[in-house]
Amino acid sequence: MGPGRRVRVAKCQMLVTCFFVLLLSLSMATAMALLHLEDRFAVVSRASLDSNPWEAVHRWVFSLGISLAGLLSLGATLSAAATMREAPGLLATGFLCFALVFCSLVQVALWRFHNPTQVEDAMLDTYDLVYDQAVRSPSSIQWPELAAIQDTFLCCGKRSPFQLLGSREADPCRGEEAAREDCLQSIRSFLKTPQNIAFMLTSTGLALMVYAMLLSSFLCFAVRSGRGLDRRGKYTLTPRACGCQVQEPSRFTLSQGGPVPRRSSEAEALAGHGVQEDACMTLIGSRAYPLIRPCPATRLPTDGRHQPQAPQDP
Repeated sequence: MGPGRRVRVAKCQMLVTCFFVLLLSLSMATAMALLHLEDRFAVVSRASLDSNPWEAVHRWVFSLGISLAGLLSLGATLSAAATMREAPGLLATGFLCFALVFCSLVQVALWRFHNPTQVEDAMLDTYDLVYDQAVRSPSSIQWPELAAIQDTFLCCGKRSPFQLLGSREADPCRGEEAAREDCLQSIRSFLKTPQNIAFMLTSTGLALMVYAMLLSSFLCFAVRSGRGLDRRGKYTLTPRACGCQVQEPSRFTLSQGGPVPRRSSEAEALAGHGVQEDACMTLIGSRAYPLIRPCPATRLPTDGRHQPQAPQDP
């Protein structure tokens, strides 16, 4: 596969990758919207406590998710536009966005690996605080909040071995509510689905970011090195990128001894076609200046013997 075809294939793959990155950003933004508007998340975060553990985790996760979704959308849009226009600056900006998202996802994966139950513990601790304050003082504001949490999760109370010994605390589970599931088990069961979704989004994001960064770097270096489309729609490499030096056309110069021939490579090229171009110079004072109009070309003799002619008057 030639270099031009590799670049074309990389461009197609980059466009497809940008499409999937946009889908990932849309999925992440939707998940954050559900996290913010879901009743079971909201009713726990609205608990009026001195220190609400779930509210801090909820705010941090929502801010991180929205920021990552914005970076993904920006990087995908810039990379797609840069791929179509072959703009290395936009490709570098898209690569920077993908790198920031990759580093953030790596931090999330490490945090999830070292603290696998931190999110679950934050919600359970919040419920425990609300439950303890509500059963100790039924007239407090926590009692309606506890009832709202239990009605939202369709659960009631929590199973504790200390309840078998008897206590003076108020029992929130009476009548039909006593047949409901334990709220701690209900919260654990509810959090399994969001955690699985977060794991899938993180894994997919890491894979897409690695592939997008590789494609962005390859296309950026390819464009900077001089590959581009010519008029026939084929990718070419400029002479400077190949290590060649572009030779500027040169004409005969006039000295006191006579005309000085061209460079050897150009003279050989003209000799192969049997054409030699005369010097078109005019002498003003002691300096020679080239004429604006081109000089007439003369045919070389077949035997190769050719004497240089004097420059013609304009």
